[in-house]
Order: sequence, then C-alpha cells, then structure tokens
Amino acid sequence: MTAFMDIIKGIFIGIANIIPGVSGGTMAVSLGIYDKIIGAVSSLFRDWKSSVKTLLPLLIGCALGIVGFTYAIEFLLSRHTFVTCMAFVGLILGGLPTLFLSLKEEIRKASPQTGARTPDSHPTGVPGFFASVGISGILAFTILFCVAVFLPMINADDEVLRTFTATPQTLAALFFVGVIASATMVIPGVSGSLVMMILGYYYGIINTIKTFLEALRHFDIGGMFSAGILLLPFGIGVLLGIFLIAKLITFLFEKYGVITYCAILGLIVASPFAIFYNTGLFRQLGSLTAGQGILGLGLAVGCGIFTYILGKEDSGK
Repeated sequence: MTAFMDIIKGIFIGIANIIPGVSGGTMAVSLGIYDKIIGAVSSLFRDWKSSVKTLLPLLIGCALGIVGFTYAIEFLLSRHTFVTCMAFVGLILGGLPTLFLSLKEEIRKASPQTGARTPDSHPTGVPGFFASVGISGILAFTILFCVAVFLPMINADDEVLRTFTATPQTLAALFFVGVIASATMVIPGVSGSLVMMILGYYYGIINTIKTFLEALRHFDIGGMFSAGILLLPFGIGVLLGIFLIAKLITFLFEKYGVITYCAILGLIVASPFAIFYNTGLFRQLGSLTAGQGILGLGLAVGCGIFTYILGKEDSGK
C-alpha cells in the first residue's frame, strides 16, 4: 500500500515539474515526502538497497506524471487556466500545516542548545514563534519570499518554439540545463520548468519528449534514436543535479534546520503568485464566470484537503 501511495505522490511531483511556476520540490514538501526523498538520494551510495526501494515507486510515478501530463498541460492551461491553477494552489498550500509542524519540531530540537523559546512559550503563540525562529529565520523567509515573487517577472516570453539538432554544442548545453533545472526542481518553491523557460529550453525539451513518445507509439526506431540522443544528456544532467543539490540540502537541514525551514516556507507561501503570473492568469481574472470561480475555489479546497491528508499520513503527525 505504501508503494502504491508513493507512486500516486510521484505522479503529482512529475506533473508539478513540467508546469512553469509550480515546483516539484514544493509538491514533495506538501505531500510530506521531501525529507524522505532527500535522505534516500543522499545515502544512495551508502545504502543503495534502501534508497532504491524508497525512490523506485516515486520515480515510476514521476515518469507517469511527466509522460501523461506532457500532452494534457497545453490543453488544460489554455482552455481551463483558472481551475487548473487553483487545483495546484490547493495542492501546494494544503501542505503548509505539515511543514509548519516540522518547523515547530525543529525549533524544539534547537531550543535546548540555543536557549530560544518555543512557539508555545507565549499565551498567543505568535510572539513566541517569532522569538524562536529569530531574526535570521524571519530574514530567510522574507528574502526567499521576494525571490519567489520576482523570479517569474523575468521576461521569458520571447522563447521561440523550436526543435533541437544533435550537435556537440547542443548536447553539452542540454546537459548543463539538466543540471541547473534539476537543482531548482529539488529546491521547494523554485520551478525547474520556469528556469528552463528563462534559459530558452523549455518548449524545445517538451517538444523533444513529445517527439520521442510519438516515435515510441509508432515504433519508429529512427525517431526514438534521434529524440533519445537529445534527451540522454539532459537526463544525465538531471540525475547529477538532483544528487548534488540533495547533499547540499541535507547539510543545510542538519546545520541550519530552523533557517532552512523558514526559507522554504517563504518560497511556498509565494508559489501561488508565481503560478498565476506565469500562466497569465492575472490578465484573465476579470473575465471569469461565477461557475469558473466556484469550481476553481472548490478544487483548491478539495486538493488542499487531499494534500494535507497525504502529508499527515506520511509524516505520521
């Protein structure tokens, strides 16, 4: 049953990773499996059997989500932008209670060493919470919140819909784009798809994936080879980037747990703005019908509850 649920969660992470403005890392946090993924990746060479057992169902689900949603994303975002975005906002924000509990637990672990007050040390809880995270935690939240808000404003609309040619320069570029994109995919609140869009490779990679899948469907060996030779360096870069950034994230959680959680919290709280901005939804809000508004809000609430239940079950809280 656990493996089946991990495949379902992997599907959501895979879908999130191909939507510009939506972070796969954020989705993993919201689903309560971020720490499990980072730990498994970090210990891959030290305890590879346990790591593979943990990662395999998630990777299967992620692959299913990417393959299935590559075809659906253009249709959903162009025809049903508001309800699609609201569903993802719900999925992301539904994980905030679980993340907040993890932050409080990290504060409790740190307080005997630092002398900081716990969030419950004040009758209202709020002033005690701010005192516990400290200036550094508040600063980390604010800085990463601003980064997540301003990153989507970088103009990425001029990217030309293009296809790649398998030259040495292109293959090398795809490798480094894979490293950069996967690193940002792992960091909660940062969209790897958005970064690829800014770098000018998003639509080209999506087209290459579609080309490979179409060739696979028609059993076109030549087409699979042509697309595969382009996807291979990108895939290697993705795997390398995930491993490297996982080591960094593990270090940050071990040494600066409270500050790291505050920074992640800032990124996640800003994610809805990134989603709305990147999909052009702000320009469409004035033309929404009452039915679309009700459906979107209903989906947001339903997806939020769904994510909360999944995250609570996995974290055991």
